[in-house]
Order: sequence, then C-alpha cells, then structure tokens
Amino acid sequence: MSTGGPPTIVSIAERAGVSIASVSRVLNGLGGRPETEDRVRRAAAELGYVPNAVARSLKGGHTRQLTFAVPDIGNPVYVAMVREIQAVAKAAGYRLLLHSTGADVAEEIGVVRSLADRTSDGLVLVPIRITPGHTAALTAAPGPVVVIGSLPDDVPVDAVQADSVTGAALAVHHLVGTGRRRIAFVNGPVDTVPGRNRARGYRGALAACGIPYDPGLVAATDFGVRAGARAAARLLDERPGLDAVFCANDQLAIGAAQALHARGWRIPEDAAVAGMDDSDLAVAAWPPLTSVDLGAGERGRRAARMLLERLGQKDGDPVPARRTTATPRLVVRGSTSPGAAPAGSDEQEGARSA
Repeated sequence: MSTGGPPTIVSIAERAGVSIASVSRVLNGLGGRPETEDRVRRAAAELGYVPNAVARSLKGGHTRQLTFAVPDIGNPVYVAMVREIQAVAKAAGYRLLLHSTGADVAEEIGVVRSLADRTSDGLVLVPIRITPGHTAALTAAPGPVVVIGSLPDDVPVDAVQADSVTGAALAVHHLVGTGRRRIAFVNGPVDTVPGRNRARGYRGALAACGIPYDPGLVAATDFGVRAGARAAARLLDERPGLDAVFCANDQLAIGAAQALHARGWRIPEDAAVAGMDDSDLAVAAWPPLTSVDLGAGERGRRAARMLLERLGQKDGDPVPARRTTATPRLVVRGSTSPGAAPAGSDEQEGARSA
C-alpha cells in the first residue's frame, strides 16, 4: 500500500480494493455498483481524502466563487457594498472572496488578470483611479468584470456609477440655503475619480448660487478621519471666517468636526459640516452628520446582479457593455440644521442638477 503524502485516488483504490477508474467515477459523482461506492467512500474517509476544489473547478469550468476587490476594507462605504454583494451572491449559490487592493494600481490590474487562474468565476472591482493600464487589462479581461465606478465609454466592461457631481452640488445648495456663504471644501486626492467629480460639483454649485470660488477655502488630502482633521485645522487657520465645511466623504467630515470641536466651535451654529456617502459614521457622529447618500448598497447590489447576468450569458449572444448610475440623495441632520430630525431619521432632498 502507498504511504506518505496526502491521500490520492491511487491510495484510495488500494485501500478499497478496487480499480483507479472505479474510484474516479465515484468521487466525480458518476456512480458505480452500490458495494463499490460504499467501499470507495469508506476508504476515502479513513484516509482523510479532501477533493481538490481548484482542480475540480478547472475541469468543470466554474468555481461558484466571485471576487470583490476594494481599495480599503475598513471604509464603511465598501462594507455597505459587500453586505449587498454577499447577499446576492449567496442567494445565487456563490461564495464571495474579498480582496483589499490598497488602491494600488498594479494590485488592481493583477486582480483582473488573475481571472485567468480560474479560481473565481467573476470580479466586482472598485478602483478610485482609472489608468491606461486599467483600461488595457479590463478590455482584455479573461473573465466577467463589473466595475463600481466611472469608466471610459470605449472600455467594454459593465459599470455601476455614483453621480458625485450632482451629489456634491446637493450638499452645497443645501448649505447655501441655510445661509452659508463661506463654504470650505475638504476633498480627497484630486487625481482620483471621486476627487475630480466632487470638486466639479462643489465649484458648479457655487457658480450656480452666485458665490465666487475661493481656492483658499479648498484643501485636498487623503480620504481619512485624521487627514480631514488636519486639513480642516489648516483652513481654520487661514480662513477663520468660514461658516461651513463640505467634505468629500464622511470620514473627512468627522475629522473636520473634530477640528472644529477642538477649537470650541459649535456645530452647526458657528460652522456647519456636511459629508458624502451617508455611511454609518454619519449617524454615529455628534451632532449627527448631514451627508449625501450615493447609494453604496444599491451600487453593490446592481453590480452583483450584472455580474451574475454575465455569467449566465450564452457565448453566442453578446450584450454590449452596460452603464447604470445610482441617484444621490441628501440626508439632512443636525450638523447643518439645529432643528433637523434626530439621528436615524431621514429628512431627504431629492437630486437636482447643479
């Protein structure tokens, strides 16, 4: 009898006293005589045999696994997305693999190319930058991909987008409507898609309201709480007359609120604060944070469904790349309006064009 190493169909055949072909048929679900099946399964259990899932997926052509690749698994926005993607995947009989890319371009491109390894049937990718390397990899992707984010029209990949331009404009219009005129803007990196689009919405809304753009009221930093606090502190030093801070995400807004609290400023009496994403952080903040809901969960759900539709598509029935956009909503809370509804309730303004 063979000894050493993990159990194989050879060692199982020796233990069961049957042919290798019989073992192969039983383990691959092709059946056999009841007595043979019983001997093979008993021998496999005694030897601790575990089927090689990767090898079986290569043979069968599918893994029943999907991959979700995000820049930062700690960001509440991506947590909201993964909840919805997981629910859709599970209902369809798929497992979900989570991959944190750190927003590294090479890592994101590598995840797309890794579909050739056939350890996953499809990919939902969230890049915050789109480079020529991205477009080349996505165009030549060896398996189905859905991007949550904006893509050039000539990239033949499905995408679910957020309307950050309109969303940022909603927040600025709201702040102006509460009497603010010196509205600072704390943005994320301007070389990212969210950073560019949210800056466009901010400037467009100011222009629509007849308020001159002041570059001294704008700061760009990383998308994080500490970065937001540092950026807001600099703005307060340089523009002590500001009366509102609009931030490109809720993490930045929480940081900005911390900077205001540290100086004894009252929110919203001395300065209002608004964010974007309407994440769990917005409700947990004090005062509760006014924020733009960009439909993170909805985008995740749409992306998962689009990916499953691609996986169910027949090879001879090609469907052009699809684009869909989630509609933003402004959720007003106490950080901009003292009389706003308490945390957990939604007083919402519908989307409007900047």
